[in-house]
Amino acid sequence: MSFESLNFHPNLLNALVELGYSSPTDVQKQAIPLALKGEDVMAGAQTGTGKTAAFSLPLLQRLLTLPAQSEQSAESSTDSKASGHPIRALILTPTRELAQQVFDSMSAYAKHTDLKVAVAYGGTSMNVQVKAINAGADILVATPGRLLDHVFNRSVSLTEVETFVLDEADRMLDMGFIVDIQRIMERMPDERQTLFFSATFSKQVKKLAFDILTEPKMVEVTPANTAAETVEQMVYPVDKHRKAELLAYLIGSRNWQQVLVFTKTKQGSDKLAKDLGLDGIKAVSINGDKSQGARQRALDEFKSGKVRVLVATDVAARGLDIEQLGYVVNFDMPYKAEDYVHRIGRTGRAGMTGHAITLMSLDEEWALKAIEELLDTRIPQQWLEGYEPDPTLIETQSVHRGAAAEKRRAKAKSRIHQNRGKHVRRR
Repeated sequence: MSFESLNFHPNLLNALVELGYSSPTDVQKQAIPLALKGEDVMAGAQTGTGKTAAFSLPLLQRLLTLPAQSEQSAESSTDSKASGHPIRALILTPTRELAQQVFDSMSAYAKHTDLKVAVAYGGTSMNVQVKAINAGADILVATPGRLLDHVFNRSVSLTEVETFVLDEADRMLDMGFIVDIQRIMERMPDERQTLFFSATFSKQVKKLAFDILTEPKMVEVTPANTAAETVEQMVYPVDKHRKAELLAYLIGSRNWQQVLVFTKTKQGSDKLAKDLGLDGIKAVSINGDKSQGARQRALDEFKSGKVRVLVATDVAARGLDIEQLGYVVNFDMPYKAEDYVHRIGRTGRAGMTGHAITLMSLDEEWALKAIEELLDTRIPQQWLEGYEPDPTLIETQSVHRGAAAEKRRAKAKSRIHQNRGKHVRRR
């Protein structure tokens, strides 16, 4: 199959030639024909396999060849000033970085067409976004919270949306997003095309998706919830308090030049970046507490090689597209096993070889077990000389936790006896 055989508009084909796209990837081969027919699609494929083009190209093709809806439904009809600029296609992403990445890709694909693309996410000026939308945007790429800001301010109308895309749909349908998603869907026409794309789909997400999609066609290029074969995985057991020391040793002794490191918390990402700096390793951090400008500067410095290490929370697990990124490090185990797939999917992209390293303290073994069950494979482990974990530490921690629990129970019993005594005296 070639892109020409898909009968794309000549202007789209010209853009693909300029971008160096020679032939469709597996997910594109399966998803694009279905999307071109107007089917609802639920597609799962590993990161770095071309999912963005798989939904962007058929979306653009349909907008170029199908007439726009000329009238809104009677129930939602209002004057243009009140309802805002009508959008023909909406793409939702969970993070600012992914929204920007999808916007950049979509703009490149639509370069030779009259279709206009706008992007809206938090941390940047609403007025600038409104100006871009009112300039005639046909396609809007947005994060849920900022989109609702525009909807409530009546700068955007969703009553003419013809295609609705959820990118990284599993995260978008997490409980933290579902209320916003429902509010957004209530403002769109019932008759629309809906596309779900992600690297992982839990059973809960699949159930919810089938409630939203209309007779969806399933596309699974690889088995669900799998890591790319191009990523070499390794786990290094180490005591929690020595993780930063081991990470600095690995980066320095093995001459790793571009390393993306994931931590659980915002504070942890800032602290680790500072600790690495004290070891002479240039590092920056990005997390939800930082402004969008600061996050973009950190990402630019990392991509350009000005800094060696980028420390991030899971806010960056979706949407970072760094060419030839060689190393991803799980400094902390992720809360959800599915997030491991997305984290390590930042490396080994487009057929390149990548390395995923996990630093595991003994009290995180449960998280490794969950990941291995999800992937249905054993991840190799290696104890590095000089950094072997001390088994007595976890035993000591367990003893302390048990003693603390017993102490709490003793205090509770004491309070009960005291209260009983008070009741007796009152009688």
